[in-house]
Amino acid sequence: MKKAWITFAAIMLMMNIVACGSVGQESEASEAESTSVETIRQTERTSGQTETNDLKRVASDESEETEVDTAMKMNVQIGEQSFTVTLEDNAAVRELVDMMKEAPVSIGMSDYSGFEKVGSLGRSLTTDNRQTTTGAGDIVLYNGDNIVMFYGSNSWSYTRIGHIDDLTGWEKALGDGSITAVFSVEE
Repeated sequence: MKKAWITFAAIMLMMNIVACGSVGQESEASEAESTSVETIRQTERTSGQTETNDLKRVASDESEETEVDTAMKMNVQIGEQSFTVTLEDNAAVRELVDMMKEAPVSIGMSDYSGFEKVGSLGRSLTTDNRQTTTGAGDIVLYNGDNIVMFYGSNSWSYTRIGHIDDLTGWEKALGDGSITAVFSVEE
C-alpha cells in the first residue's frame, strides 16, 4: 500500500512538472523529473520495495495460495446438513482440533441478536482476540469458551476459528431456534 501511494505521488508530481513546463523550461523540467525519479528509486530501495522484492512477493503469494489449498479443515454437522470449514492457523484452532481428535465436539447453540448462534464449548481455549467484522459463515471464539457461528454480520473482538467453504443452506440449517452443532476434524 505504501509503494502504491509513493508511486501515485511521484506520477502526480511528474505530471505537474510536465504540464507546467514550457519549451524554454524543458531542461529545468527534465532535471526536476530526473530528480523526482531518482528520489522515487531511492525511496523504493530504502523501503525495500524493489522489483526483486515484488517478484519474491508474487512467489510468496502463490505459495500462500497453495497453503490455502492444503489448509486444515473441519466439518460442522447441523441436523442432516454438513458443512466444511477452512480453519485459521492459531492456538485456539490447534486446541480445538486436539479436542475433536479425541471425539467430535457437540455444542448446544442458541440464537443471539438475529445474526449469530452461540454456545459454550465447555472449556476455555487460548485467545488471540482482534477487532473483527464478521460475515455469514464465519466461526469465532468469544470470551475464550464460546463458539459463535454467524449468519449475519457483527463487529467485535474475537479469535477467528474458520469460515464455511460453501454457504448453500447455511442460514436455513441454523434456523430460528436452538440447534446442536457437531464439530469434527475432516479426514
